[in-house]
This record gives sequence, C-alpha cells and structure tokens, in this order.
Amino acid sequence: MASLSRKVLPGFSLAFWYAVFYLSVLVLLPVTACFFKAGSLSWHEFSRAVWTERARSAYLLTFGAAFVAALVNVVLGLLLAWVLVRYTFPGRRLVDSLVDLPLALPTAVAGLVYSSLYVQKGWFGHYLVPLGIQGAYSRFSIILVLIFVGLPFVVRTVQPVLEDLDPESEEAAASLGGTRWQTFQNVTLPTLYPALITGFALAFARGVGEYGAVIFVSGNMPYKTEIAPILIVARLEEFAYGEAAAIAVVLLIISFSVLVLINRLEHWSMRHEH
Repeated sequence: MASLSRKVLPGFSLAFWYAVFYLSVLVLLPVTACFFKAGSLSWHEFSRAVWTERARSAYLLTFGAAFVAALVNVVLGLLLAWVLVRYTFPGRRLVDSLVDLPLALPTAVAGLVYSSLYVQKGWFGHYLVPLGIQGAYSRFSIILVLIFVGLPFVVRTVQPVLEDLDPESEEAAASLGGTRWQTFQNVTLPTLYPALITGFALAFARGVGEYGAVIFVSGNMPYKTEIAPILIVARLEEFAYGEAAAIAVVLLIISFSVLVLINRLEHWSMRHEH
C-alpha cells in the first residue's frame, strides 16, 4: 500500500519559498552587497579602514555599552516581570502596557528626552552633575538609553515563562524547609535561565544596532563617546563608501559571532535543565 506524504501545514511549499524569498531580498542581498562593497578595497586598505585607533575605540564602546546595558536589563527585566506576574496592584495593566513603550516610541525621541533630563540644567542633571554623575554626553548616558530601549525584550521573554511556571514545585521546596531565597535560587531561577539568556541576547543585539537615541545623548566625540554606527555614518558623509562598508562588515561579523555564542549557551542551558 502506497504511503501518503503528509505535510505539517497546508501550503507548506508556498510558505517555505515565501520565507526564502523574504530572507533573500530583505536580509541576504543587503548583507551580500555590503560585503561586495567592502571587497572593492585591497587588504591593506581594508585593514587600515577597520583597525584605526578611532575604529577600535568605537568597537569597544559599542559592544561594551551594549553588554553592560544587557546585563542590567536582565536584572531589571526579571524584577519587573516578577512583579507583573506574581503581584496584583492598582495600575498593574498600565505598568504592563508601559513596558512596550520603548518599542513604540521613536528612539530619537528617547534620546532627546534623556539628553534634556540629564544635562547640567535638566531636572535630574541639576542634582547629579554636582555629584560628578554625567548623564548626558558621556558613556554613562549611552548605557542609560540602551537600558531603556532593551528592557522590553527581557521582560517579554521572561514574563510568559513565569506565568507558565508550576507553583507546586515552589510549594514543595517550601514544605521541605527551604527559605524563599533557596526556593528561588534552586527551583525557580534554573527554569528561567534559557529565557534570561534569550532576553540578554535580544537586548544586546538591540543595543549594538542602536543609533537614533545614542546620537542625541553621546555627543559623538571620537575616541570618547563615538559608537561604531555613528562612525559608519561619518564615513558615508565623507563619501568613503568602501571604508563605511568595511566597518559595517566588521561590526556584522563580531555581532553574529557573539550571538552564535549566546545561542549555544542558551542550548547548553536548556540541556542542562533537562
């Protein structure tokens, strides 16, 4: 008897080729064009464009600020998701809605607001600047706006896992004499590791690619507060398209490598959990 070939979804072939077309036109072709443009440079020109002192400073600030902001977002996002899931309080729905505000708000608006709040005469800067805390036109200001734009990714990744978490395991740990901290550390937190790693990866990737908010709060000072995307724009304004593409290629390769590493760590965490 001839076996019947069953598809997972009706119209799978159409959906598959549509996905391939989408990835090719909107992702692969622009990336390939960027590599081709960078390939127009000789190896000496390429290395000279991507490894100047100014470029190295921009790389370090871009990935360092994104990494620190993502770490802070993991802590803040976990706390916020925990409060939204485990507690009921007046205005809870409003707070839950405000979590997504950075996703809907143009990042340039966020940059303008932060820069006006933390300057010396701003509402917060009026008190912070005399204490030596520069919340505008500094590396600290870059981390602040990256925390703002990346926080929703952690909250929305952790929140559904917390909602689906079986409370019986926590109750069992409590009945065996475990304190709240021991229950959280040994029962709850290991279950959240994959979601936290995913949220970290999303917030980190968002921070690496952020431009609109940073350009208003950083001051864009070379060697001090200039991130790699701003350096790319500076090269484009100088009509050095090959050099701009070369810096973009380096940024792309480093970003992809870091995300692959984080993805492998996430899979290891899921296997370790099971």
